[in-house]
Amino acid sequence: MAKGYLIAQIDVHDAETYAKYTAQTPGTVAPFGGKFIVRAGQWESLEGAAPGPRVVLIEFPSYEKAKEWYNSDAYQAIVGLRQAASTGSAFVIEGAD
Repeated sequence: MAKGYLIAQIDVHDAETYAKYTAQTPGTVAPFGGKFIVRAGQWESLEGAAPGPRVVLIEFPSYEKAKEWYNSDAYQAIVGLRQAASTGSAFVIEGAD
């Protein structure tokens, strides 16, 4: 079964509120078998438009698990913090087998 990935490109404009969000996110990811592969860090755009200043990549056991996590009560309880503190995009993608 192919893994699922959540990819987010984020531009934080309220670091204090965003820190409250990031402190809680790992606890919502773990029950769905997810793990952070990229959580900000150094990056460089090689082609095309650069993504937001913060890029996040979370790996899940499957595409379905990634969607379950995003739609879970636990994550939905905190996603408003991210949305209030930043702008950007997030999407789920199925990995290659």
